[in-house]
Amino acid sequence: MADVNVKILPKVFNPVYLPYVNDPTRIQIFFGGSSSGKSYFLAQRHIKDVMNGRNILSVRNTGNSIRKSSFNEIRKVISKWNLNEYFSINKSDMYMTCRNGRQILYSGLDDTEKLKSITPEDSVLTDIHIEEATETQETDVKQLERRLRGEADFPKRISFSFNPILKAHWIFKKYFTGWEDGARELRKPGILIMHTTYKDNQFLDDADRELLESEKDPYWRDVYTLGKWGTLGDVIFKNWKIEDLSKETHFDNIRNGLDFGFGADPAAFDHMHYDRKHKQLFFLDEFNAHELTNPQLAKAIKPIVKNQRVVCDSSEPKSIRELQTQPLEHRIFAVGAKKGPDSVNFGIQWMQQQEIIIDRKCQNVINEFQAYQWKKNHAGETLNIPIDKNNHHIDAARYGCEDCMEERKVAGRVI
Repeated sequence: MADVNVKILPKVFNPVYLPYVNDPTRIQIFFGGSSSGKSYFLAQRHIKDVMNGRNILSVRNTGNSIRKSSFNEIRKVISKWNLNEYFSINKSDMYMTCRNGRQILYSGLDDTEKLKSITPEDSVLTDIHIEEATETQETDVKQLERRLRGEADFPKRISFSFNPILKAHWIFKKYFTGWEDGARELRKPGILIMHTTYKDNQFLDDADRELLESEKDPYWRDVYTLGKWGTLGDVIFKNWKIEDLSKETHFDNIRNGLDFGFGADPAAFDHMHYDRKHKQLFFLDEFNAHELTNPQLAKAIKPIVKNQRVVCDSSEPKSIRELQTQPLEHRIFAVGAKKGPDSVNFGIQWMQQQEIIIDRKCQNVINEFQAYQWKKNHAGETLNIPIDKNNHHIDAARYGCEDCMEERKVAGRVI
C-alpha cells in the first residue's frame, strides 16, 4: 500500500467543526440549517480519513440525488485541495480510490442489489455516511449497520447529516432524547449530536446569508434558517406512505402530470397509477429539474412516458405546443389540464380521499407531501387555502388525475 503523506491545515475547515475531525464516536449526527457547512465538512473529513486508511460508504435515498450532491461535493474538494494526483475517480460507478488503495464508495439506497455487494477493494468499511438522513427509513439504517463488519484498524462510525424537518421523524424519536433547542452539542454513550446554522459557515457570502435571513414562513425559517426540528400541525395530506414499488408489475392505469417551471420553480413530472376500485394512487416515478428548456424537458421524460398522454399546466400553451412538436423520438403527447373554478381545492379533496403510495425513489414527491400545508390568518386560525409552496408535484398529480375525478358542479354547471 503506497503511503500518502499530505498535511491538511486546520484553516481549511470551518472552525466550528474542527473538534470533530478525528472524533471516534460510533454514531455521529450533524444537523441544522441550510448552508451550515455540515455536508462540506463531512466531504473534507472523508478525504482526510481515506488518505489515512479508512474506507467510506456514502449513501442517500436515491442514486441520482447522491450523484448531484455528495459525489460532486467531494470531487470539488479534491480539486480545490490539489489532490487529483492522489485519487482515481470512477464517475459512472461513483467511487474513488486513493493512492493507498482505500476507497470512498457512493450508492443510492434505491439500488438494493448494489448495496448488497458493495465492498472496498482493500480491507473493510470503517465509515458510513448518510446524507439527507431524514429521507431514509429506520430499516435502511439497520441494513447499513450490517455493512460495518470485520476487523479494522479504526473505530467504526456511522454519520448522519440533514436538515431536521419534523419532530415526528423516527430519527428524532430514536436519538434526540435529552436534546434541548439552542444547544450546540449533546453527547451520550456512543452518540454525538452536533447542531449548526448558516452563522457557523465562514465561507458564505452576504447574498447567501440575506436569503436565509429573509425567510418569513415560520416552518421554513425554523427548519432551514435556524435548523430547528419543525412542527406542522396543518399539513394537508396525512393519507400517504412510502413503499418500494420497483418489483410491482400490475400497474396499467397510468396517469402522467406535468407542472412547468424553469428558474426558482422546477419543472415537476409525476408518473402514476390509479386503482379506482380500491381508491389508491401510486406514484411510480418522478422527474424534477430547474432551468431546462422544453426540448430538454421532453428528452428527459420521454423514456418514462413513451407514447402515453401527459396532462400539463394549461396556463402555458406555448410550452405544451413545444412538447407536441419535438422530433418524433422526443415528442410528447401533451395536453392541457381543464382546471376550472376551485380546481385546486377540489383536486386536494379528491386526493385526500385516496390512499396514496409513493415509491421510495420519488423523493421530491415525498418532500412535498411532508410539508404542503394550509394558510393561517393573523389570529393563527387555519384557512381553507393551501400555501402556494411545496406543491409542484402535487399540482402535477392533480393535472394527471383530472379524468379520474368524478364530475362536479361549480357555480351551477358541470366542469
